[in-house]
Amino acid sequence: MQSATPLTTILVVEDSPQLVAFLQRMLSEEGYGVREARDGESGLSSALENEPDLVILDVGLPRRNGFEVVRELRRKGVQAPTLMLTARTEVADRVQGLESGADDYLTKPFEAAELVARVRALLRRANRHVARLSVGDVLLDPVTRRVYRGTRELVLTQREFALLEYFMKNVGRPLSRAQIAEEVWRQAPVDGGETNIVDVYVAYLRRKLDTPDDPAMLLTVRGIGYVLQPSRRQD
Repeated sequence: MQSATPLTTILVVEDSPQLVAFLQRMLSEEGYGVREARDGESGLSSALENEPDLVILDVGLPRRNGFEVVRELRRKGVQAPTLMLTARTEVADRVQGLESGADDYLTKPFEAAELVARVRALLRRANRHVARLSVGDVLLDPVTRRVYRGTRELVLTQREFALLEYFMKNVGRPLSRAQIAEEVWRQAPVDGGETNIVDVYVAYLRRKLDTPDDPAMLLTVRGIGYVLQPSRRQD
């Protein structure tokens, strides 16, 4: 069975458990998939193995500092945009980070809104994230976070947006509730506990996606889960 296409994934390399938890919660709420590593060596290995779409990288890491990690990533051909975090405020440190290959630099402490804005800007500049997603008459722009069905704009929550993005990246492919929970909520299923939350949000999304004039696109696959299919209008 072919594996499903994941959400936009951000790798967070940070040794502070509190900051990792904060970043994971904030980025997940914005609809991104999040991986984490707690030291430079693990972060380097994860980036090389999993090819994240963006890396958020602390400078002061155990085993390898952030400057060394980003230099090695660039040397090995990894071009994922990289945002460096640091408590250092000296200009020389910012210059070193940028010259090592980082794309942006943010000093701690920072506001959540600013970090999200910088993440979006970095993804916007990455060529592979400029393309919009289109299925039938539904258009989704990952950068502006706007969704249209025909001429009608859909107002979606962050979670609904992430759910629709995941379906659109896997159009025509039946997705199980476990797959959806793992990719959209970043949680492994536990005793079927993912079923209810997935069903609830699919229902939310259907109410916004479908109208009497718009044929259903998000279909139930008995015994599996759900599938997004291009609609066929009836004349």
